[in-house]
Amino acid sequence: MSVAQPSSEETGSLFVVSTPIGNLGDVTQRSIEILNEVSLIAAEDTRRTKILLNRYQIKTSLSSYNSFNKIKKGKDFIERLKKGNDLALVSDAGTPGISDPHYHLVNAAIEEGCPIFSIPGPSALLAALTVSGLPMDRFIFEGFLPRKKGRTTTLENLATEKRTVVIFESPNRIQKTLQDLYRFFGDRKVVIARELTKLYEEVVRGNLKELADQTRTWKGEITVVIAGSNEKKRKS
Repeated sequence: MSVAQPSSEETGSLFVVSTPIGNLGDVTQRSIEILNEVSLIAAEDTRRTKILLNRYQIKTSLSSYNSFNKIKKGKDFIERLKKGNDLALVSDAGTPGISDPHYHLVNAAIEEGCPIFSIPGPSALLAALTVSGLPMDRFIFEGFLPRKKGRTTTLENLATEKRTVVIFESPNRIQKTLQDLYRFFGDRKVVIARELTKLYEEVVRGNLKELADQTRTWKGEITVVIAGSNEKKRKS
């Protein structure tokens, strides 16, 4: 391929391609070139990825790859790679492997000795951190909190975390999560980044108590950034 290191004679290359988290203008030129040149694009949701491909007139074939078909499709994709076909891996939006099953395919490709290349780009995690105003030199990403089993233990552990904490949450659960965070963390700074890079982008800054007490309807994709604990370790 002209835009990356050439594939080996035995196998094709797997390209892990980051795509826009909202604004389609955020795609990189290299991402467009790779998506144009591979033989197939493995997409978490082919309908969403098709919107991006149509925008940039990319004609490459799509095949779904998600948590429901990762075993079967993963084997199919590895066989394609072993036959010398290059493959691109994309998620719904942002960087593949963050809160999705895409790392399974990367691991399988590693085991087969296939060349793997990262095509970096947007990430809601980093985008939220950069506008939060909270320390980002050291942070911990927890993804989505457990809904029931393990939720209390997770919150108890995170409550003493001194690094900035970042989580994802859905709009229908965000208010309960804010209340739980306040109950376990106490009142500390928090930032809610909603619909980043999209038309109705919103960044709400405040503290856990005031936001937990709010009654409002949240919409869109949400990233929550919480200040780390300043409590000093108690001497035993």
